[in-house]
Order: sequence, then structure tokens, then C-alpha cells
Amino acid sequence: MTQATITPDGRQAGPVLMDLRNITLRFGGVTAIKDISFDIREGEIRAIIGPNGAGKSSMLNVISGFYVPQEGEIWFKGYRRGPMKPYEVARLGIARTFQNIALFDGMSVLDNIMTGRLNLMKARIWSQALWWGGAEREEIENREQVEKIIDFLEIQNIRKTPVGRLPYGLKKRVELARALAAEPRILLLDEPMAGMNVEEKEDMCRFILDVNDEFGTTIALIEHDMGVVMDLSDRVVVMDYGRKIGDGTPDEVRSNPEVISAYLGVEHA
Repeated sequence: MTQATITPDGRQAGPVLMDLRNITLRFGGVTAIKDISFDIREGEIRAIIGPNGAGKSSMLNVISGFYVPQEGEIWFKGYRRGPMKPYEVARLGIARTFQNIALFDGMSVLDNIMTGRLNLMKARIWSQALWWGGAEREEIENREQVEKIIDFLEIQNIRKTPVGRLPYGLKKRVELARALAAEPRILLLDEPMAGMNVEEKEDMCRFILDVNDEFGTTIALIEHDMGVVMDLSDRVVVMDYGRKIGDGTPDEVRSNPEVISAYLGVEHA
């Protein structure tokens, strides 16, 4: 394992948590990801950026275990990871939010967040159905953890509101809460600021930084807002047409000529 390093803002990033080596992903005759390697260090905020169609979401799906690449290796916590089922991914400590919100509209905010704890509940199904003995104690303990997350994300006043009645920005916050309820080692955020106004973006940025700082959660995110990416991230990997064209600190990426040409735009006289 690689030793800890100091991030650009002076924080300490831990050893490599996930290492993606020579990843290639194809869909029929289309190559979505071509021979890409990069790592994610424990405790850092790692951004994945690139133009539309660059392969960012495909890469996030590889990291989350939803896609299995045809070539390359994925190492997580020092072990090579093979194909997994969704519940196995969750048990490894990987949680995510989605570009298109995936919540249960008819359920309350509290109940939606509680679903993030399901993989942590060990009581047998019959005792859960009767809400008896260990199942009762377990649910109370999990409820306490969810209430802490609700307080942390400042959504106490909507905790009993059906999610379907909430505005878009609050739905995004609830989805973040559900992912946090799973107590992930690595949190994957797919365009967490998409569709938000300026005030909502500022709130989400604050919460992401607080999650990383207070919980120590490693975060990998896709985001199109370059101001957000440069402010939040410790390191940035840049993709274009399925290739990696840049990898480094925000300042290094910002000054990379190939990145400027492909993503940021070339300054014209």
C-alpha cells in the first residue's frame, strides 16, 4: 500500500484505497473506456471530469461494480476485486448517488434514509416482521444513526414528508443522506450539483466537504461545474472519448494543454 500524502490544501490523504489498473470497457463494438489507470486515496475527494460522452459515468459504474470491464484489474483495500452482486458491493463499503434521483417518492424522508441501513441489519426476517427482541433493538439503534444524519444534513423539518413532495435540491440531499446511512468507506457522487441553483450548490458543496472532513469518508465524484470541481477536489482525473488525458491536482489539470483543448476550451485572441 502507498503511504499517506499531503493534499494541496494541507490535509493528509491516506494510502491507496482503490486502484484501477488498465481498465477497458466495451459495449459491442464501442469502446467506452480505453486502458485507463488511476487510484483513489483514503480520505481524499477525487473528481472525474470530461466532456459529454467521455466515459465518466461508465467509469463510475465500473468503480461501483455495476459494470465489469473486459480488461484490467480493480484493487480495493489491497485485494483484487472480482465481479460482485449489488449487496456485495454495499458490504464492501461502497455507496453512491445517481445522476437521475433514485428515491421512493411515496415514502417519507426518514424511511428513505432507513433503507440505506438495510445491509447493516442482521436480525432474521421473522423477528423483523414481529419487531421483537434483537430486531427491535437493532432498528432502534439504526434509527438513532439515521437521526444523526438527518441533523447533520439539516433536514429535520422534512423528516416525515413524502419524498415526492420535495423540491429537487432537497431530494438530492435526501439521496446523499441515504448513501451516508450505509456508512461507506468510499462514496460515489454522480453529478451531485446537476440542476441546482447557486444557493443549492453552495449548500451541497458545504455538505460534501463536511462529510469528507468530519466522517473521513473518501469521495469520488463526477461534476460538470468546473468551479465546484476545482474548489472541492484534492485530485482530478480527466477523460475524453474514453481515454485519460490528465491526472493530478486541480492546478496541474487546469494548466494541462490537452485538458484545456479538450474540456476547458482554448483561449482565442
